[in-house]
Amino acid sequence: MQLETLVIEFQKKDPLAFEKLYSMYSENICGVINTIVKNSELSQEICQDVFVKIWNNSDKYNASKGRFFTWILNIARNAAIDEVRSKSYKNTKKNLSADYFVGILEDSTNLDNKIDAIGIKKFLVHLKDKCVQIIELLYFKGYTQKEASEELDIPIGTVKTRNRSCISQLRKNVLN
Repeated sequence: MQLETLVIEFQKKDPLAFEKLYSMYSENICGVINTIVKNSELSQEICQDVFVKIWNNSDKYNASKGRFFTWILNIARNAAIDEVRSKSYKNTKKNLSADYFVGILEDSTNLDNKIDAIGIKKFLVHLKDKCVQIIELLYFKGYTQKEASEELDIPIGTVKTRNRSCISQLRKNVLN
């Protein structure tokens, strides 16, 4: 069956079309979610929620705005980011350092993750402690700038300035 026909049947609430689309996309969608939340059990749970959501909102998909997979992927990505930003998720990750997150990337069997992680630890070591703190909170732990401001007990403007200067320094370190 053609993908377009399958999607139309899915939008008509055909369970067989849903099963086919699920078998086509679930592994990739769960993988993307796991890249963000770094917890396979939680990724599976979020993936299930995403497929329930697309089933309930199938009428909102518009082929003229993009591919079906991209539509699902955006919903999954947003669900994973929402989870990472949730209080319950942050409470489970509060006492973990950047070494923990870098280790996850370095130990991953996914080649894409290994490529992304090559040398990250080495470049973080050369930054000031205040930069490492900001980067850990904003990029490894998924904090918003406002949440980082509250966590570090510094003004949000300071967080924004440090973030810009620290990323600039990190960029220089990486390129040199």
